[in-house]
Amino acid sequence: MIDIHCHILPEVDDGPRTLEESLDMARAAVEEGISTVVATPHHRNNQFDNYYADIIENVNNLNNDLIAANIPLTVLPGQETRIYGELAEDLDENEILPINQHTPYILIELPTATFPKFTKQLLYDLQLQGYKPVIVHPERNKAILEDPNLLYEIVKAGTLSQVTAASLLGKFGKKIQNISFKLIDCNLCHFIASDAHNISNRSFVLREAYELLEKEYGSELVAQMKKNAIDLIEGNNIFGYVPERVVIKKKLFGIFG
Repeated sequence: MIDIHCHILPEVDDGPRTLEESLDMARAAVEEGISTVVATPHHRNNQFDNYYADIIENVNNLNNDLIAANIPLTVLPGQETRIYGELAEDLDENEILPINQHTPYILIELPTATFPKFTKQLLYDLQLQGYKPVIVHPERNKAILEDPNLLYEIVKAGTLSQVTAASLLGKFGKKIQNISFKLIDCNLCHFIASDAHNISNRSFVLREAYELLEKEYGSELVAQMKKNAIDLIEGNNIFGYVPERVVIKKKLFGIFG
């Protein structure tokens, strides 16, 4: 398996605090059946900044440490960038790092509670530049939870999205689990990834999520999700069914006498 989104680099964000913790995460990934992970440290999220060149150096160092520790895991460079107005311009300045450095794919994080007004235009501008934005964990964005068709509008316009394995398993609560399945039902999810931060409360659980998906949807969907992960790190086109609007059934309240 390939995990396209995890925080495995030591001492760079809210992931592992030491190299040994990173190596423990790597061992856990291998036990899950994961052969390759994309290291995606936070960038521009008002708490952590991790720039293109620094990530490349840190990934190279960690791969050397994995070889020394005899852990059969490959780490590829990536970045989880919080959306901001100048993101498109900063790609030209080598601040923003696409997945695996030479692909057109960029992982973009929305704020926790809002869907900025400039989001649609920015994602459109990125695509005009030849990039392919991937919105990470949209199911955990409060605005999308309230109106999932915010995601539909941008997916319809060419943006991709990635749901977190732990969300599917209910580890962030029932509401987030339910919307995660609705996004899959409506062809608004192209990837499943761990967003792992540690081996205690934010571990990989990717195999368990795929097993649940296979039980609910069958092996064909799981195979396609896994192939999408391969195609992403190789820079190939990603398969996606035609997106559909999400229909939310609202409860009716009335006065009965």
